Amino acid sequence: METFGWARLAIILLLLLHVLSWVPPVHYEEDHLLQGINSFRQSSGAPALSKHDKANCVADEIADQMEDRGCASNTLPPTQSQLISNYPNVLKKCKIDPNTTRDGIILPVCVPHRVATLVLTNYTQSQSSRYLNDSRFTGAGIGTEDDWTILVMTTSTPGGSFASGAWQIGSRCLPSFLLALFVVLIY
Repeated sequence: METFGWARLAIILLLLLHVLSWVPPVHYEEDHLLQGINSFRQSSGAPALSKHDKANCVADEIADQMEDRGCASNTLPPTQSQLISNYPNVLKKCKIDPNTTRDGIILPVCVPHRVATLVLTNYTQSQSSRYLNDSRFTGAGIGTEDDWTILVMTTSTPGGSFASGAWQIGSRCLPSFLLALFVVLIY
């Protein structure tokens, strides 16, 4: 009788491990989204975006900040100032010179339960699509947290490369903190 109990437990554990192996990791979701965005870009003649580590760091940090904000219909989308308020700290944490971000763009999207097809549709069938089709953008980073997906796109120009450099604080650097932010939400 005891052998039967252990065998049943072993079968249950094997089934549980099998089911858990089917749960895609977050990076898989992000890679899949980047593939979808690149397919969309290629259909309009724009070159594919490559993964960009610094942009990915910025996207992850912003997604972490948005974690507790749901996208219920009674919640207003974050304003540009709300997303930028911690931007200097994000750049510092990601070791990015603020002067190398002014040509980049941040595209946050909130989709309940982060349904992959709806996230991709939100990017490709909204105001964001004009930025996705812009061939100036060459790199991308994607961060996800709860219902939020944050896409950060970089350029190959010195002003949008998200390169490391000496960290400067002061009013002359403030304009480079004002990275263009666009919020597009689908409920």
